[in-house]
Amino acid sequence: MEKGCYVKDIGAGSEVRGLFVVSQATQAQSRNGPYWRLTLTDASGSLEAKIWHPLSANFTDIPAGSLAWIEGRAACFRDEVQVTVEQLRLLDAQACLDADLAALMPASPYSLDGMLAELEDIAKQEFSHAPWRKLVRSVLSHEELRAAFRVCPAAKGIHHAYVGGLLEHTLSVVTVCRRIADHYALLDRQTLLAGALFHDLGKIREFSGGMANDYTDDGRLLGHLMLGVEMLEPFLAKSGLEVDLQRHLKHLILSHHGELGFGAVREPHTPEAMALHFADNLDAKMAQCVGLFARMEGKEPGWTPWQSSLNRPLYRAARTPETSTTVRKKAPREKNLSLLECANEKT
Repeated sequence: MEKGCYVKDIGAGSEVRGLFVVSQATQAQSRNGPYWRLTLTDASGSLEAKIWHPLSANFTDIPAGSLAWIEGRAACFRDEVQVTVEQLRLLDAQACLDADLAALMPASPYSLDGMLAELEDIAKQEFSHAPWRKLVRSVLSHEELRAAFRVCPAAKGIHHAYVGGLLEHTLSVVTVCRRIADHYALLDRQTLLAGALFHDLGKIREFSGGMANDYTDDGRLLGHLMLGVEMLEPFLAKSGLEVDLQRHLKHLILSHHGELGFGAVREPHTPEAMALHFADNLDAKMAQCVGLFARMEGKEPGWTPWQSSLNRPLYRAARTPETSTTVRKKAPREKNLSLLECANEKT
C-alpha cells in the first residue's frame, strides 16, 4: 500500500491523504458532542488530528499503534498544524504486514550500529579502572540489553522519541561529559562518564517502543531512574567496583533530572552529578530545537510555534556566513550529516 503524504509535508490548508500510525487516541467531549483526539505519526514526525461529531460516533475503539488510512484537511490551531479527519480506515492484519514500516516509524538519522560501535570505542578509551571496565563491558555485551538499547526511544514525545533515540541521546551526553571533564579537573572522569553512559538505561523498561510507544506499568509506577539502578544491581554485584563508587554512580542516575519537581529522586549533591544533569538537560533542549526547526517551512530566520515543554516559542536566527577560514571540528558520527544539517535536509 502506498504511503501517501508525510507529516513533514502537511501545512495549513493542505489536503491530507496518507497512511499513518495512530500513536495515541483518546475520546473527549466538546459542546457539539464527543470527539476523538489522535496523534498521527510517520517516519517524518507527528501531529495532532481530530475526528469531530458526528463522524466520531462511527468509532467505538481506535487502538493505539493502529495503522490507518487518513483523509482530511489541515488547518492552523494555536500556532500548530492540526488535521480534521474526514475519513479514517483502520488497516486489517494483512494490510499491516504489507505496509512499509520504514516510512511509518521515525528513527535516528544516524547508523544505529555506528553509534553503538562509537560508544564502545569511547568506553575502551576511557575506563582504565578495572572494575569500571568490567561493569561497562558486561552491560554493553549483554545480549538482551544490547538489542533493546540499540533501538529504544529516549522519550514518548519530547526529545529523541524515535527508534535509536536512547542510543543517540546517550552517545551525545557521553560526548558532552568528556568535554566537560577535559575542562574541569576536579571531576572524577570515569564516574561521570559511567553516569552518562547509564543515566537513562531504565528507559529500556520504561517504554514499550514499537508502533504505539508508551509507558509500561514499570515506567508509570517506578520511572526510569529507579529502574536504571535496579537493572544495574546484578552487574554491580559482579564488577568488584568499590562501594563508594557504586553509591556515587547510583546518585548520578537518581539525581540527573536536577530537581525533585522534574522527577529527580535526589537533587545533585556532587560536582559530577551537577555536570551530568546539565549535559543531559542541554542535549534534550538542543534536540527539541532541532525538531522544531525541522518543521519550519524554508530555511530563513523565523519563529517556531509555541512549545509547551519549553514554555516559549523559539526563534531561528540568521547564521554567520561560512568562510574559507572557518574551522569546525566534527564529531565521529558527523561523517554524513550533523543534527542541524539533518534538520535542514527535512525542511
